[in-house]
Amino acid sequence: MPKLAQSLAGQDLVFLQNVAELWGLDLEAPDAKQGLVELGNKLPDCELVAEIVEALPVEAQQALQALKSNQSRMPWAQFIRRYGQVREMGPARRDREQPYRNPISTTEMLWYRALIQRTFFDTDDGPKEHAFISDELLPLIPEPAKEEHKPLGRQATPAERKHKIAVNDHILDWVTTLLAALRLGFADDQLQTVSAEWPMSYKTLKSLLRSAHILDEDGIPRPEATRAFLEAPRGAALAQLAETWLYSNTHNDLKLMPGLKSEGAWENDPLQTRRKLLNLLDHVPADTWWGLAAFINDLKAEQPDFQRPAGDYDSWYLRDAQSGEYLRGFEHWEQVDGALVHYLITGPLHWLGIFHLGASDEDGEALSFRYSSWAAKLLNGQAPDIRAKEDSQIHVDSQGAVRVPTNAPRTVRYQVARFCEWLPMKRGDYMYKVTPSSLNRAKEQGLEIKQLLALLNKHASADVPPNLTRALHGWDAHGTQARFEDVLVLRVASPDVMNKLRKSRAARFLGEPLGPTAVIVKQGAWENVMSALTELGYLAERQDEN
Repeated sequence: MPKLAQSLAGQDLVFLQNVAELWGLDLEAPDAKQGLVELGNKLPDCELVAEIVEALPVEAQQALQALKSNQSRMPWAQFIRRYGQVREMGPARRDREQPYRNPISTTEMLWYRALIQRTFFDTDDGPKEHAFISDELLPLIPEPAKEEHKPLGRQATPAERKHKIAVNDHILDWVTTLLAALRLGFADDQLQTVSAEWPMSYKTLKSLLRSAHILDEDGIPRPEATRAFLEAPRGAALAQLAETWLYSNTHNDLKLMPGLKSEGAWENDPLQTRRKLLNLLDHVPADTWWGLAAFINDLKAEQPDFQRPAGDYDSWYLRDAQSGEYLRGFEHWEQVDGALVHYLITGPLHWLGIFHLGASDEDGEALSFRYSSWAAKLLNGQAPDIRAKEDSQIHVDSQGAVRVPTNAPRTVRYQVARFCEWLPMKRGDYMYKVTPSSLNRAKEQGLEIKQLLALLNKHASADVPPNLTRALHGWDAHGTQARFEDVLVLRVASPDVMNKLRKSRAARFLGEPLGPTAVIVKQGAWENVMSALTELGYLAERQDEN
C-alpha cells in the first residue's frame, strides 16, 4: 500500500490542519509540504490511533475492519455505496462548511481523520480506484472482537410458511424426457412443448446436463453416460445432478435466469457466486423456516456485492426481458442480484431437493424456505434416501398405445419414447403410441423392431397383444401396409357421363377410378373438372358447400 505521506501529498494545508484538529494535534507548519512532514511523524502513534478508533461510532469501526479483512483495500465505488459519499469541495468551501466537524457519512468521517485514503490499483479489468488503509496505520488499528456469525434475515412468520411445498425428485423425470427428445432430434419448438409444464426451462436443464458430461458439446446425449444416469438409483442420480450444480463453473445461473437477457462478452463467476451464497445460507438454522424476503433484504444491506468482487455494476450488459430496459448500476440490485438469490433458492436449490419452500397459500409465490432432510447428504455429494422405487410395469393395448407410469424404470421410458409418438400425459402417466412414422424414425436411428418387442415383452404388465405383435412383424417385413388419405371424390349420374368426361380436356385432372361412376380428382383441380362438366351440359356441386 502507498505510505501515508504519499497518499496525503496532494492535499492542501487546510485539509492537513483539519486532520490534525481531529487527532488533537497542533500543526504550525507554514505550508502543506511542511505540514505533511509533521503529520507523517505524529499520526502513526499506536496509543493515539487506538484512542481515535475507539472513539469512532460502531459503523466507522466496522468500515475499518471491513477494509482490514479485505487486504486493507476495497473498490472505492463499493466502499462509498456501503458507507456513504465524501463531498468534493475546495479549501474555501471546506473552511466555510467544516465537513470534518459535521460529516454526512461514515466515509467522510474516516476521510477527514486520514484513516482511509484513495488511489488507483491495477485489477484484471484495468486500473480501478480503491479505498485503502496506509501501511503505517494498518497494524495500529485494533483487531475486531470475534463474533459468532449471525444469519441474514429472520425466522419466517406463520403466514409465510402456511402452505408447504416439499422437495421432490421430479427433475429426474424431466431429464429422462429431455434426453429422449434430444436423442430424437427434437427442434426447439418441440422441446418447448414437451417442457411446458416444467418449472425450469429446457435450456437450463440442457446446460446442467452438459456440465454433467451427459450431453456432448452439441447437446446430444452421450450413450454410456446416459445409460449410467438412467440406470442409477434415483438417490444417486439426484446426487449427481446436485453435485454438478454445486461445483460447475460453466453452468451460469445468472445468464439462464428467467426475466433477463444477457448481451455482450462480459463474464461473471457463477461458481464463486454459488459458493458465497451457500456460505451465507449455511448460517441459517437447519430446522427453521426462514423468511426469503428478509434474507435478501439483509444481504443487500450487508453484503450486496456477493457476486461482484470488484463492486462493478456497470460492465454487465443485462436487459429486462419484458421492457428491454438495461439493468446497469446499483439501483437495479433488486432486479438482478436480488432476483438471482430468489431464483437460486426457489429454483435450483428446490428442484435439486435441498430446500422446502413455504407460501401463504397454495397458489402463492414462495415466501420462506427450510432445509430438507435430503439437504445434508446432497450438499456433501452423497445420495439421499429416496424411498420411491422404479418397479412399475408398463401397459400396452391392442391399438399400439403404451402407458408408462412415472415410477417405471427411467431407462425403459427412455427406450419406449424413442420408438413411439408422444401423447399428452394422462392421470400422471406418460402416454405413447406405436405408429409407422415413429417406427421409421427409430429405424433411421439404428433401432430394430425386435428390440421394441423385447422391451415390451420384458416390461409390460401383461402379454403384448398378438395383433400388435403381428402388425410389428408385418411392418418390419413389408413396411406400412395400409394408409389413410384425404381425397376429393367425383361421383356422376351414369357411366356415360364419366366416359364423356374422360374424353374431354379435364381427363388429365382425373386420378384413380373408384368404379364406373366415381373417380378421385387430383388435388387442387376440382374447379377445372367442374368447368369441363358445365361445358358438357352437366351442372355439378361440391357436397361440402352450403
